[in-house]
Amino acid sequence: MASAILKRVNASAMSSLVESMRIRASSRAFAAVVVGTDIVSAAPDVALQKARSWDEGVSSKFSTTPLKDIFKGKKVVIFGLPGAYTGVCSQQHVPSYKNKMDEFKAKGIDSVICVSVNDPYTLNGWAEKLEAKDAIQFYGDFDGSFHKSLELNKDLSVALLGPRSQRWSAYVVDGTVKALNIEEAPSDFKVTGAEVILDQI
Repeated sequence: MASAILKRVNASAMSSLVESMRIRASSRAFAAVVVGTDIVSAAPDVALQKARSWDEGVSSKFSTTPLKDIFKGKKVVIFGLPGAYTGVCSQQHVPSYKNKMDEFKAKGIDSVICVSVNDPYTLNGWAEKLEAKDAIQFYGDFDGSFHKSLELNKDLSVALLGPRSQRWSAYVVDGTVKALNIEEAPSDFKVTGAEVILDQI
């Protein structure tokens, strides 16, 4: 009986957590970035950090990658998520893109990028665990400056994650956003999967 009560309490706590995340997200289901935004101009002083091991970081002198090097002259699909090793991100979001790489290539996409508010070393370990590093380029936004510039940031302290990213996806051509999808809540996975963005290319 005690076990059954504990299960009900745990289920109730999880339900409350998800609902809290949903309520907080619904009050800000918008962003500064819209279709037509030039991402490089919107975040002119921002650079991302390509996923790598600590030793690779040291040997590169902790180099970063300017946004123009990521987007300019290229067709890019990019998706953002709350964080490495989290549930929906690991079980659904990244796999949806990993499993559709051939279709992205057939549509002329130069790169598929995953970005989150994590350091590049954590992202590297996560990408390797998901066996996705060869297919998807992973970039860290370690201080959240990229997501803040685009107003795609989200406070997920309710889940003990602190400042993070909303769950979103975009199709970007030569730095200009051609399609943009943002979930109402970080726990949702309805409009940001690979299947949706493929139909928008």
